[in-house]
Amino acid sequence: MCLLLLAYQVNPDYPLVIAANRDEFHRRPAAPADWWPEGDILAGRDLEAGGSWFGVNRRGRFAAVTNYREPEPRAIGSRSRGELVVETLRSDSPGLAWLQHLQAEAQQFSGFNLLFGDRQGVFSFSNRSLQPAQLEPGIYGLSNHLLETPWPKVVRGKAALEAYLHSPQLGSVEPLLVLLADRMPASDDELPQTGVSREWERLLSAMFIVSPEYGTRASTVVLVDRDGQVEFAERSFDSAGLPIAERHFRFKAEEEK
Repeated sequence: MCLLLLAYQVNPDYPLVIAANRDEFHRRPAAPADWWPEGDILAGRDLEAGGSWFGVNRRGRFAAVTNYREPEPRAIGSRSRGELVVETLRSDSPGLAWLQHLQAEAQQFSGFNLLFGDRQGVFSFSNRSLQPAQLEPGIYGLSNHLLETPWPKVVRGKAALEAYLHSPQLGSVEPLLVLLADRMPASDDELPQTGVSREWERLLSAMFIVSPEYGTRASTVVLVDRDGQVEFAERSFDSAGLPIAERHFRFKAEEEK
């Protein structure tokens, strides 16, 4: 993920609403979202390192990871950040206990942000802040810096998500997929300075990124209603930003044992 918008306990009918874009190099192989062979994880799969960027499990827990943009190259021998999503979805540990686990292994990874939880609780952790948090009800945005860093696409995305929550279209995934397709770059005076060139800052500032080498590969929406019904939708794109596939899943979150 490189943009994740989250509404937690804002609307009583849909206590968890997530809209996210996965940005990646087009040459990196990946499988679209599906139930994994063991049957408990619904996620896309990174075919290079074996992890994932976003997924949910049968109990309604979600997990999503974004890279923390920094100029230093990835450390040789560091673990793939996609492992964090898979580990989180496979774990039965409560949120606060899982935060302690993340703190213990955080430095085995290059810079990351991890959001995870369900309609009863959402948690945030980054190994670039080392300040784990249980989130209060609200609307949140995450890109390639810390949670709630007000990059232009985060600010614009949060405003659009808030409008959706108060619209007659609440409960439909299509308006959120349209929201994620916003290709407008930020103006040059709004661009952050993250150690890449101004040309790349401009390209990466859009909610939906299009370029021949790197761009938005998939948009994902998850809606969880008050009864625990989960709707998961993913739209995949080619290097020209054209949709090439769409997948929808619905299931009832299992009760914790």
